[in-house]
Amino acid sequence: MNAGAISIAIIAVAGLLGLIMVRGMSQFWPAEVYQLDVNGRTVIAEFVESETIPAAQVPDYSTDQELVVRHLIKSGNRDLQGADFSWVIDGTIKHRELPPEVMVLERTEWGDFYGYLQSVKESGKEVAGAAVDNQTRWQAMQSRLARVDELREKIHYLEVKEIGAINYQLEELRLQQRKLEMQGDDTVQALAEIQAQREQLEGKYKKLEKTLAELYTAINRDSISARVSDGSVVEIPLKKIIKAWQPNTLSIASKIAFYFHAAWEFVSDDPREANTEGGVFPAIFGTVMMVLLMSVMVTPFGVVAAIYLREYAKQGFITRIIRIAVNNLAGVPSIVYGIFGLGFFIYFLGGSIDSLFYAEALPAPTFGTPGLLWSSLTLAILTLPVVIVTTEEGLARIPRSLREGSIALGATRAETLWRVVLPMASPAIMTGLILAIARAAGEVAPLMLVGVVKLAPTLPLDGNFPYLHLERKFMHLGFHIYDVGFQSPNVEAARPLVYATAFLLVLVIVVLNLSAIRMRNRLREKYRALDH
Repeated sequence: MNAGAISIAIIAVAGLLGLIMVRGMSQFWPAEVYQLDVNGRTVIAEFVESETIPAAQVPDYSTDQELVVRHLIKSGNRDLQGADFSWVIDGTIKHRELPPEVMVLERTEWGDFYGYLQSVKESGKEVAGAAVDNQTRWQAMQSRLARVDELREKIHYLEVKEIGAINYQLEELRLQQRKLEMQGDDTVQALAEIQAQREQLEGKYKKLEKTLAELYTAINRDSISARVSDGSVVEIPLKKIIKAWQPNTLSIASKIAFYFHAAWEFVSDDPREANTEGGVFPAIFGTVMMVLLMSVMVTPFGVVAAIYLREYAKQGFITRIIRIAVNNLAGVPSIVYGIFGLGFFIYFLGGSIDSLFYAEALPAPTFGTPGLLWSSLTLAILTLPVVIVTTEEGLARIPRSLREGSIALGATRAETLWRVVLPMASPAIMTGLILAIARAAGEVAPLMLVGVVKLAPTLPLDGNFPYLHLERKFMHLGFHIYDVGFQSPNVEAARPLVYATAFLLVLVIVVLNLSAIRMRNRLREKYRALDH
């Protein structure tokens, strides 16, 4: 019965992960795009899914059949048509074909675009139009699109890295001047030094601003005109196009290369379009960073508490009460920890830190607002009972004879604990850490109160001193799933992203756990001889 139950559980988990992976990762495959004749109306779209429904549910469609098949199609062009997903009855599709020249554009806004390339323009003048064949127009667009990508990367580097660093330093100078004024140390010499630094930074800023204006002028040069399904022609600046492809002309090898490139972009890029487009790199970074900080915080506290309860505390009524309280804390709803973190860590502790050390920034809070530090501390408290219980169990399994032998050889109690007991209990400590990571990485409810946001403008780790900014808010994969799945204005476009992000969250948790498990196994092998 046990073997059967475990087998069923493994099959269920594997099936669930398989479903998530297929539904999520299949969105990166370049689907074929059809030109359809739907009751005399031309539609350019790709088929997303199909289902069979009773004919009675379709009042505007008359048929003598009890069941009809309908298709969910993605026609893109949300800025032109108002909706990029729609349902069509199979019987209303009079004709379908796969035109090789149809193209798909991934844009910076308004989702994907479906249509036919008509011409390529440079500074408003046509450089490749109807006089040349489609392949020539396509190559002209791709070459200019590569140039736009290079310009976009330079603009992003200037805005985020260089100009962002200057703005950060200017804000630090402002706070430094305000601090001097509050302390009465705003002498002429001190203010002159700050002003000199400010003028130097402003000079760099103006040079970068001039370079940025030149880049924006260059990136606005090229555009294309494209024909959509209703026959109208629209003009699209190339700066709004991320990439372009003709799905009906791709070979299998090209589709595989496209698939892995799109999957990598999903992992490495920033989100766009209210998180329904682009990638999830900030959410991955925030999740891993929070889990690592939580692990660093919870392990020493949990181990010290377990050592006290097992090795030093007098075993009596008070100790039993403490153990009961620790076990009960493991069952407290996570949102309660979030409220505690909001009230104690942010409002009380963070507000006190701001008053003592960051008074010059008030009333704008520095640590008195949700951030990475408070999120890590909140989850450390949430997972602390697990670490305490597993560590105490590991300490209890170490034979008393080893402790007595160490003391008999002249070691003190502290030396015995540090050199004999703790190394042998390290596999149990790692087990508690593994369980803590597995729970903390998937928590969402408390993080919504103490640090996680829909979109974080900057990462907690950057090139500005002190490099690791614990006070900043961050993105999290679990909250990203909630936000995209339940708050997105475009449900159909967000659905595959929910599956893909969920699969990625499971993958991140598995990688973190496997790393901890590997460390635990190495420690277990190292101290196995002592157990015997």
